[in-house]
Amino acid sequence: MRGSITRDPARPDDPRLIDGFGRVATDLRISLTDRCNLRCTYCMPAEGLEWMDRAEQLTDDELVRLIGIAVRELGVHELRFTGGEPLLRKGLEGIIAASAALAPRPDISLTTNGIGLARRAEALAAAGVNRLNVSMDTLRPDRFATITRRDRLADVLAGLAAARAAGLHPVKINTVLLRGVNDDEAGALLRFAVDNGYELRFIEQMPLDAQHGWQRTEMITAGEILDRLREGFDLAPDPTERGGAPAERWIVDGGPAVVGVIASVTRPFCGACDRTRLTADGQVRNCLFARTETDLRALVRGGASDTEIADTWRDAMWAKLPGHGINDPGFLQPDRPMSAIGG
Repeated sequence: MRGSITRDPARPDDPRLIDGFGRVATDLRISLTDRCNLRCTYCMPAEGLEWMDRAEQLTDDELVRLIGIAVRELGVHELRFTGGEPLLRKGLEGIIAASAALAPRPDISLTTNGIGLARRAEALAAAGVNRLNVSMDTLRPDRFATITRRDRLADVLAGLAAARAAGLHPVKINTVLLRGVNDDEAGALLRFAVDNGYELRFIEQMPLDAQHGWQRTEMITAGEILDRLREGFDLAPDPTERGGAPAERWIVDGGPAVVGVIASVTRPFCGACDRTRLTADGQVRNCLFARTETDLRALVRGGASDTEIADTWRDAMWAKLPGHGINDPGFLQPDRPMSAIGG
């Protein structure tokens, strides 16, 4: 549900994106498009989805303006560009370069499925990308084709290598284990990552699929993931302060390699959340699982000032709930799937 936010008189006169529980959002997740060139079974149906009309999307100039407001006025210092698949967004390198030119200069990362990355990794690094996450759930071509409904594993592997060669560091691999599909590959994926200098992160499957078919009993939990990894590796808790990072990290075989587990369902980390989200059509979401959105696109196209937009954004974040509520009896999955929200 979209709407505007009424200023809560209890909200402090603080320029940052503070919420009612004292958390401060400094990490902006920016969805550039809802389109994707894969059809992962846990994300969308084989035929794809009804894509957002181009006219609904923020233009490059509108997007850069909102990013600038977030950085200059609201204290955001980390930007992550996502999708759908962000490499499908025309003008991507220009958007990144404009963001990198902001003062103070934000840290910039990108999450991609890796299709087409091999030919663009150097340009992305030159534009200002600091770090990269590539989604890859298997090392087997046949399984990759089953999970994504596309025979493109070789392209993803080439993209990973190109990102590493372009000096992007760390290059992280995001993996979702699916029961009875690829859950026997946990150890092999970690060995591949360690041997090639990548950082692997396992992500618990979340209720964000377009089909609304997620079942808790089918999810591979963080506990199961760690048990499987310990069959072949020695894991020690990473003593580094986690802060608002979503991944719980473990040192592998004494280091320096680490592996992360993002346990949004079984080990929620909402209390330390520092993220705010902007969809491709200009809606602010104060939580990945939010049921409401705040329309900044209407303000931009209606002639609102930067000050008015910033204050509306502050109001949206002030209304953030204490947690995502996945484990509550009355939990309702967001109307938008992950591909339309941004990771």
